[in-house]
Amino acid sequence: MFVHRAFLAALAFAAVLAAAPASAADACANRGELDAMYCDANKDLVADVPTDPKKWKDPSTIVFTYTPVEDPAVYENIFKPFTTYLAKCLDKKVVFYQVQSNAAEIEAMRSGRLHVAGFSTGPTAFAVNLAGAIPFAVKGSAKEFQGYNLIVIVKANSPYQKLSDLKGKKVAHTSPSSNSGHLAPLALFPKEGLAPDKDYKIIFSGKHDQSVMGVNSGDYDAGAVASDVFHRMGERGQVKEADFRIIYRSQKFPTSSFAYAHDLDPKLADKLLSCFYEFRFPPEMQKAFDGADRFFPINYKTSWEVVRQVASGSGQGFDKASYEKETAREKAEAAAKAKK
Repeated sequence: MFVHRAFLAALAFAAVLAAAPASAADACANRGELDAMYCDANKDLVADVPTDPKKWKDPSTIVFTYTPVEDPAVYENIFKPFTTYLAKCLDKKVVFYQVQSNAAEIEAMRSGRLHVAGFSTGPTAFAVNLAGAIPFAVKGSAKEFQGYNLIVIVKANSPYQKLSDLKGKKVAHTSPSSNSGHLAPLALFPKEGLAPDKDYKIIFSGKHDQSVMGVNSGDYDAGAVASDVFHRMGERGQVKEADFRIIYRSQKFPTSSFAYAHDLDPKLADKLLSCFYEFRFPPEMQKAFDGADRFFPINYKTSWEVVRQVASGSGQGFDKASYEKETAREKAEAAAKAKK
């Protein structure tokens, strides 16, 4: 099903040797959009395995987390059957690390404190470029990986019928790095007659569930959210889907990716992939994840192409400067809310 990471490491090392200049002034023949900490000699858009085996990591405890699109505590419970299985499969201790923001999750992997994680769609690209994350799976079925749409929700009894009706209204985005919650609206709304930050002032709610609850309570007139999060909230009884009306639905995007740190020992990475791909979701996990029953193998270069295109179309990048700008904005928004 997949090429062994040990073999990939050897290929990457060979590519570096073959492509390196005679002066050896730059040990990295190609970096692409990756941070200076990483190299991409084989041009697959993700960080290569370190060429020095001494830099490979084989921790006794595997730290795992899932994107904080909703309450992290909820997902710790949902993933309990899997983390219990993973510990047995790897013969290692596995702990779930609750993160409160996309920035915190990315920083945790970049600093080496996080070994494998589920990153939401937009932050996946930041995690790849700035934290050396290697996406390898998306929740799915035997036939395909699971996707979602950007939807714009309003109250069912509101007068808004189309995006252009929202000019001058209170429209919630989720967070600056979110694909469906921010980047896709920037790229897709203008052709529907609604220009974010021109026709309305962007309000960041922080998370998808907070946008949904804000629309429900009347704090926002509309919210741009991921369809899967909205549906799960309805399934759990947090909101009634019938109380809302969807006035816009985009094309399908891949849902959250699962990625591991690029510097894991290739043998451990191989075993990790096997454990993920062989696991089948129990009924409670299938219910929580809209019927998905497994981790479906994906390739970042091809599977995330549409996400990168949306980011480009929105004028956003996935480099360090963009990340630092958006992280600062996230912190400012959080600080402002804490004062209220």
